[in-house]
Amino acid sequence: MRLLALEPFVESLGCAYVSQRRNLRIVKRITFSEINVNPGLRPEGRGTDMDMTNKSMCRERRLLPSAHKAARPAAQPMTLLHGPNAPHHAPLKPTPTTMIALTTSELVARAAEHPFLGEHLAMGTGAHEGHAVAHFGGVEIASAYEPIFDISVHGLAQSLSSEPESADRFGDELGFQAITKRTDGERPEPFEPLDYATDDQQLVALDRMARAMHAINFFGAQQHGLLFLRVHERLLKSVKYDHGRHFSTVLVSFGLNPARVVIELPPAAVAHKTFLGYLTKSYQLYGFKVAGNLPNAGQILSVSDMARLDFIKMDAAAALRDSMVKPLVGYAGKLRIPLIFSGVRDAAQFDLLQQYDVRFVQGPLFARHSDKAV
Repeated sequence: MRLLALEPFVESLGCAYVSQRRNLRIVKRITFSEINVNPGLRPEGRGTDMDMTNKSMCRERRLLPSAHKAARPAAQPMTLLHGPNAPHHAPLKPTPTTMIALTTSELVARAAEHPFLGEHLAMGTGAHEGHAVAHFGGVEIASAYEPIFDISVHGLAQSLSSEPESADRFGDELGFQAITKRTDGERPEPFEPLDYATDDQQLVALDRMARAMHAINFFGAQQHGLLFLRVHERLLKSVKYDHGRHFSTVLVSFGLNPARVVIELPPAAVAHKTFLGYLTKSYQLYGFKVAGNLPNAGQILSVSDMARLDFIKMDAAAALRDSMVKPLVGYAGKLRIPLIFSGVRDAAQFDLLQQYDVRFVQGPLFARHSDKAV
């Protein structure tokens, strides 16, 4: 019997075979794709990347030489891994279920089971009715959101007008930047955790509380796009390792997806290449996307040597002042990392950015023309 004539039979067993004198012996389980035409070249004991065979079918067999014209052994029955006749030790494939998005009040109810969040998060009243708020040290804080626009669509609306008021008509929203606001004063004002934290431990707790509140309000409103969340510099230094593990665990317990959250690293962290590489890998390991704020335009040159960021952010005013918009856009394009120009404050800055084919913009100018900013 020719050796090639045995290939269909050996393939049906899904096992590797080697030529040993005039006998054929199956020596190791292996995938079908690894069986070569000339099995004599196959060394014994080669590792495999996948095992598709039943162990009972890969025990050692010796086939008689072709001169004996031995009868082809009957194929063994296939073992069922699913269904009513499946063996008791075979795990059944889980049935997919439809995920139902939770409302803000339902997410706050889940937060009540958390030992720390349950003490500080609650549903707001008055102007903040229907939204989650947080109370800490006699201060009430709430969420605000600043849109990040994709203005790369070259449509009729953009060609007719470059006014920022038309941005929401021709630009898609990539996501929203969460901003923490105080609500117990005469008017909402930015909340700075450093003004209320007495030590690093309290600062970490405040920072985590604010991010959980932003996530609850964002996902509870069934908002689309990505949620950009800033992380305080001192929190990054206070947590020794496993950055992102705690927040990822909180989100998963709420039934929320960390992949829709972008952790935004401060310029001080981006300036240290080794620290940035560790932080990026750690947050991405726990399912987050990571954005880095460049401390200056030249810092983008070292991004390629670091762990790969998902987004790069640069202050628009600084880039325009240093005439670095065009080089930044070109280098970010080579890296294939989206570049966001933040802090756009007036129409003059917006017009200048459009001349350099900037794609993503963010700032107070666009927040004033978006009903989703607050």
